[in-house]
Amino acid sequence: MHFSSNRKILAAENSPMMNNSSQNNSFPHGRQGVQNGAVALAAHQAKQDRQDALRETGLEVKQHEDNIKFLKSKMNMLDDSIVDHQVALGKYHSASVPTMVTNDLSHPRCQEKMFERILRHERSAAAIVCQLKALEGTQTYNRPLSSDVLGIVATLGTVADDNLSWILSDYLGSETMLAVVCKTYDGIKELEKYNHDGFINKSSGLHGLGTSTGMPLDGRFLAICLESLSPYAGNFIVDDPEKRLDLQKPRLPSGETPPGFLGFAVNMIDVDGKNLYCVTSSGCGLRETLFYSLFSSLQVYKTRTEMLMAMPCISNGAVSLDGGMIKSTGIYSLGNREVDVEFPKTMGTWKLPETYVGIETRLKEMRWMKERTSEELHREQALLEHARHNFEKKKQAFLKNLVACSSYTNQKFGKLREMSLKDYEILINDSELRAKEYKILMKETSTMTVEQRNVHLFLCNKIRKYWGV
Repeated sequence: MHFSSNRKILAAENSPMMNNSSQNNSFPHGRQGVQNGAVALAAHQAKQDRQDALRETGLEVKQHEDNIKFLKSKMNMLDDSIVDHQVALGKYHSASVPTMVTNDLSHPRCQEKMFERILRHERSAAAIVCQLKALEGTQTYNRPLSSDVLGIVATLGTVADDNLSWILSDYLGSETMLAVVCKTYDGIKELEKYNHDGFINKSSGLHGLGTSTGMPLDGRFLAICLESLSPYAGNFIVDDPEKRLDLQKPRLPSGETPPGFLGFAVNMIDVDGKNLYCVTSSGCGLRETLFYSLFSSLQVYKTRTEMLMAMPCISNGAVSLDGGMIKSTGIYSLGNREVDVEFPKTMGTWKLPETYVGIETRLKEMRWMKERTSEELHREQALLEHARHNFEKKKQAFLKNLVACSSYTNQKFGKLREMSLKDYEILINDSELRAKEYKILMKETSTMTVEQRNVHLFLCNKIRKYWGV
């Protein structure tokens, strides 16, 4: 019969198939089994096509998600840069003083005003140190005592605005503002010496100098040793001549910078150029040592209302220019202000600095880039929603096809359960045989000789004729 002759032909290509020919001839439903195999193959191919389409759409969704993640990161970087440039321009945009170029704490008028305020604190270590600095170059100058002393906290930095000076000074308090700052612990030891009984030696150190100048030191005072402080370990803002710290900006849940945020207090202090670099033996300046130790990441806001709205973003305290103050999480400073020693205002020439135009231009460029990035972000979000919609549609189609294939399979297995054991074994052998026949159909012919190719094509035609395709 036709079926048997076809199997004999196949033996020329794969002799083990001959072992199954008698069994397949005895199976009463062979032709129907082949037809069912063709239906199953078509169903499998349809399922594979839907699965490939679903996978492609899933990759498209992921691509849009990655694009959105990148654009949000870019927006955050632009926000940070915009805030940094706004802080840089802050000293030129002060409401109380015209635009100035340089920070110059050594200006005679600036020094005079500061000394007057500090000297009001009679019998204080700060007043004695100011007198000691005033004696530089005279015969009464005490070099061993003064060589390691940088000065008083209040004299080591300036700010551009009166309100900022007042609120930062109020935050630190008079005791800290009047603290004596030394480079090393040797300087700390020179400030105060003790006798064998552990009592203060009133004739040496600041105590001796105070007695000799008619201002005997009374009470405790703070002394800060720079080399003992833990300096800021992060990065600095790139290409910033003032060595401001690259601190992480506060973010609302939406990812935006809180309204009214002006910057970090540690970056809003102007440090004299000679104290920006190599003040300590490790090469650190005052910003990353003294002022970072005093302010850490204290945030500055324009108004109290805006500061309170940004509460979820505040972890190490915040102040506002209108008097609001949060010392730390859950600790608020209330009541009237009492500040008698403040940071002096930055002194300088009365012309626009050359860097001003460049900073303002970059600020405009970054704002323009932020707008374009925001537009790209909204466009990607719309594309993502469309891709997700397509993904859901294709997923439902794939699942529907999967359920249909499962139903078809269950029907076939239901028929298998009604077969005899002998018919079931014949069906299995027939399926294995068809798999081998399928491999013959798919065999690569480019490497065959002409004779081998003719035999192969003859076999393929016989198989297709038997399958009815």
